[in-house]
Amino acid sequence: MDITLRTFVFIDSLQPQLASYLATSSQGFLPIPGDACMWIEVAPGMAVHRLSDIALKATNVRMGEQVVERSFGSMEIHYRNQSDVQEAGNIILRELDTTVESRMACRIAWKEIIRAITPDHATLINRQLRKGSMILPGKSMFILETEPAGYIVYAANEAEKAAHITLVDVKAFGNFGRLTMMGSEAETEEAARAAVRAIEQINQRATWE
Repeated sequence: MDITLRTFVFIDSLQPQLASYLATSSQGFLPIPGDACMWIEVAPGMAVHRLSDIALKATNVRMGEQVVERSFGSMEIHYRNQSDVQEAGNIILRELDTTVESRMACRIAWKEIIRAITPDHATLINRQLRKGSMILPGKSMFILETEPAGYIVYAANEAEKAAHITLVDVKAFGNFGRLTMMGSEAETEEAARAAVRAIEQINQRATWE
């Protein structure tokens, strides 16, 4: 059966907020700040079991997340040593008889900065999104939606690297990935620029090393 590589992205060093956020929903081994990480999404969803099994048996990586939907299957693997995570990625690519260039391009479905959030708006968002930090009235909010969903994790990590921003929510499963961040107007604008640059970098054809 043909397997489509929807998301394949390497994160060199998980930032503190993102690592902590991923740990709140992790069903496996918890990632910690500084870990190298790889997010992989394939279709159909059940195919992710075989890929997870191969990566875990052949390397030292730990699995933090595995979500198996009917259409898509996602996995997050991490380890302190970057080379172990990269080797796991290489093994998966060989199993699929493909290259990193074959991964789906990432499309930004929506991006926007909402400035000076009102108290009512902040309260509603905080009631809906309860795993990350809360949005404070008067702050600016950056929202981003990507397709495929898994790439939103890379965008979030690069945004956190670039700006003093607060992570509110990251949804990396399903048809679309969603990111919500909060900060001052200037920091939110910098985070948004970094997230968009990250997506542009994903879409560049590069040799996997």
